[in-house]
Amino acid sequence: AASPCPPQTARSPPLVAMVLWMIGLGLGDAGDITVKGLEALRKSAKVYLEAYTSVLPGLSRDELAEAYGVPEIIEADRELVESGCEEMLQQAETEEVSFLVVGDALCATTHCDLWLRARQRGVQVRVVHNASVMSAVAACGLQLYRFGETVSIPFWVDDWKPASFYDKILANSKHGLHTLCLLDIKVKEQTVENMMRGRKIYEPPRFMTVAQALEQLMEIEKDRAEGVAAEGAEVVGVARLGREDQAVLFGTCAELAKADLGGPLHSLVICAGEMHELEREFLEYHR
Repeated sequence: AASPCPPQTARSPPLVAMVLWMIGLGLGDAGDITVKGLEALRKSAKVYLEAYTSVLPGLSRDELAEAYGVPEIIEADRELVESGCEEMLQQAETEEVSFLVVGDALCATTHCDLWLRARQRGVQVRVVHNASVMSAVAACGLQLYRFGETVSIPFWVDDWKPASFYDKILANSKHGLHTLCLLDIKVKEQTVENMMRGRKIYEPPRFMTVAQALEQLMEIEKDRAEGVAAEGAEVVGVARLGREDQAVLFGTCAELAKADLGGPLHSLVICAGEMHELEREFLEYHR
């Protein structure tokens, strides 16, 4: 007689109750989610989209919900994420909840903190990984094992111009390593006045470009003169990695500071002083 239960497959373990799924969406569009991630979110009672550390430009939550076949995707904005995601974790104590992240599910410190908070509450966490800028930057031709510490470059404001990222790039350079620079995004930011008055009024989104990042780096270079962002230093600008219209441009700081790579998201790579001949040959295709 035939068995009443279908055989177990190695594709994915069975879903269980009280699970927080942390699901990477990849970099391109709604089609980059994995089969495993899609199965999990379709069986979840609630689905949240983290919209603070990264975004999928041009895709709204409604469009994603339609593409994934779910009734609603709830925005997990900066306020929700930085408050510890209490609402989401409470729900995950009694039902399955999915937390969607652009790129990979655990590349940001914020998401590692969420993983810890969930485990501390006795919530099981299942992670579904995906492509992120940390791996996709290999599209420029530089070898991943030759990258040093990744840095973030924030937007400067009149009275706040941090420069600590310059020192990290310099340290990588001294060890013969490339540096991936993640460029700032501002989503649902408030002015100081609106925050103090408790007004839920937000500024338009802003996404740092390669040219803006280099402008700040080259300003620091004028003071420090360590060669990190000298006019002739070689860099790579990347934009919209993983999408059909991705852009990769290799050149000097002076050249890329004037370049327009189009819409977001942008990242910048500061090349090591010496490169392997295969790296250079690959990069020349992007000059």
